[in-house]
Amino acid sequence: MQSQSFFRTPQQRRPELRSRLCLALAGCLLAMGAMPAMAQSLTPQEREEIVEQLRQLREQQARIAEAQQKLETRLGIAGVPAASAPAPAPAPASPVAAASPAAMDRLTVSGDLRVRMQGDHSKPNGTSNSSQLRGRLGAAYEVNDRIGIGARLTTGDYNDPNSTDVQLSNWDDGLRVSLDLAYVQFNLGDLKLHAGKIPQPFARTDLVWDGDVNPQGISAVYKTPLDGGGAFRAGALAFPIDKRATGPESYMGGAQVGYDSPAHGPFKFDVSAGYYAYRLGNLSTADAGDWRTNRLRPGGGYLSDYRLLDVIGGLTWQGANERWPLRVTGDYVKNLGAVDDQDTGFGVDVSLGRASRPGDWRFTYGYAQTDVDAVLAAFSNDNIGIATNYKLHSLTVDYTPMPKTMVSAIWYHYKPNDPAYAGANPPGDWLDRLRLFFLVNF
Repeated sequence: MQSQSFFRTPQQRRPELRSRLCLALAGCLLAMGAMPAMAQSLTPQEREEIVEQLRQLREQQARIAEAQQKLETRLGIAGVPAASAPAPAPAPASPVAAASPAAMDRLTVSGDLRVRMQGDHSKPNGTSNSSQLRGRLGAAYEVNDRIGIGARLTTGDYNDPNSTDVQLSNWDDGLRVSLDLAYVQFNLGDLKLHAGKIPQPFARTDLVWDGDVNPQGISAVYKTPLDGGGAFRAGALAFPIDKRATGPESYMGGAQVGYDSPAHGPFKFDVSAGYYAYRLGNLSTADAGDWRTNRLRPGGGYLSDYRLLDVIGGLTWQGANERWPLRVTGDYVKNLGAVDDQDTGFGVDVSLGRASRPGDWRFTYGYAQTDVDAVLAAFSNDNIGIATNYKLHSLTVDYTPMPKTMVSAIWYHYKPNDPAYAGANPPGDWLDRLRLFFLVNF
């Protein structure tokens, strides 16, 4: 049996508890550097009481150790070290706690919302008005220094790759939303690789690539600085368009190289040259939004092949006032796979001003002209009612009233280029489209 000094009643243990509390308090004060000052203020009687309490605690600890050793001997486990207090179980990770500041620093969220009014006018059809909405919400996360992931939700018809706008009508039906970006990114210094539904890897204008088109597949973009402040660019894209388990497939392979010059006084320039080769062997999933105005064979399928040579050049003049830069951009495309001379397109845009800070204005005039098979209409300009075979004048006025906002007005004045391929449009009549929109972005 154990000694009676080991098994005590609560009343008998109270002096010991008081002694333990005093000893613990003394230890805390000593750790904080307060014990020396306290010892100096004690009376001789108080000092003796504390010394006696310490002696009693040491004796009690010796009795507990002796009793523990006897119990271990009886159980045949002598020599087992005293068990330490079990570590508290980790608390379940909460979503908020898991998002540490370091992790949040690697997350980037962005988006925009645009509301737009549109008016279309033509002589045979008169004037029609409509309104559209576009919303986009994207996020990118740096998993580590080498790998990132990204995705973006957007409104619009997921069967239409070159438009994210929703027509406000249909008896207040809900809006369609889909993923127009979902990718993994590999960062290898100057080289960046993307796989999935990926951002556009090429320098572009709407003449060949509409701004809403994000290809799918694999891309590589290499950009390296050069001596003097310029940069060299190169990009490549493998783009599966219609994949089948058996039979012919549709896909595209393309590449582009470019150069960005350093500043030469107030001037800078850039140039890009690309080649995009399409093999359209399977068209079973294509619809009217993909054919648009390209010519078709009597039995179905595109009349021309599409092997596009695309050259883009730009010149920027900053001048004395940073609010009024002048920018000229030209784009020339030739379809080397066209069956005849309906194979060429070009465009020129001239802009004055900027639209990045409150109070900024920007004015842009553009002219573009294409033959009917100059570009693949499925992925080209979607701003007017004719996808190819057009002559187009455009005038844009942008104003930034406050941070992260823009008000814009755009006038499109266009008609068929070649009356032989005018389709349902009046061959010689000009059509007009006026757009007014308000954009908020973050």
